[in-house]
Amino acid sequence: MTIKLLLADDHAMVRKGLQMFLSTQSDLRIVGEASNGQEAIDRTNELSPDMILMDLHMPIMNGIEVTKQLKQTHPNVKVIVLTSFSDDDHVLPAIRAGAKGYLLKDIEPDELVRAIRRVWQGQVELHPDAAVRLMNLLSTEEAEANDEDASASRLAELTRREMEVLRLIAAGKSNKEIGDLLTITEKTVKTHVSHVLDKLGFADRTQAAIFAVKHGLD
Repeated sequence: MTIKLLLADDHAMVRKGLQMFLSTQSDLRIVGEASNGQEAIDRTNELSPDMILMDLHMPIMNGIEVTKQLKQTHPNVKVIVLTSFSDDDHVLPAIRAGAKGYLLKDIEPDELVRAIRRVWQGQVELHPDAAVRLMNLLSTEEAEANDEDASASRLAELTRREMEVLRLIAAGKSNKEIGDLLTITEKTVKTHVSHVLDKLGFADRTQAAIFAVKHGLD
């Protein structure tokens, strides 16, 4: 089985170097090149490659935008990002866009060939730096999801009146103002505020106000 490759990079020397080496592999065939994002899409439409080695910084349309579009129009075309950047601003958007590999341009040629074959077989290939970025993201998102679940659970413990008091706390109202608005005594307001803080696990009303605003209760 021969893997048809499209090279998308705005630097001719990079494309030339890749073509010279990859063409020596019997199971790889370079079917075309693209020097900008729009050309990458056009060449994909014309040549139907199996895989694209995609630079991220290209004129007209960057590699992330191209990858995202191709995921919709050519879902069977596998994209391996080949770039010089391994920061969050590049790694995470590229993976989310649909890239099956994220490699840096300092990769050894033989390792690049192995990565191409592994991606072709259905694996995901990530440079160690990119893998760390992705794992950190997943850990953060999981923690945030757990926090949201915990927040929803704590809010569910509040009575209707306590929710009203929380909204007014978030609006910056004093206990007296809350009492006037809800037609209850200031002493009763203090009791409700105490219950709100206790149920939400906060030490003061400022923390409760920030929490309420964060959850759209202001």
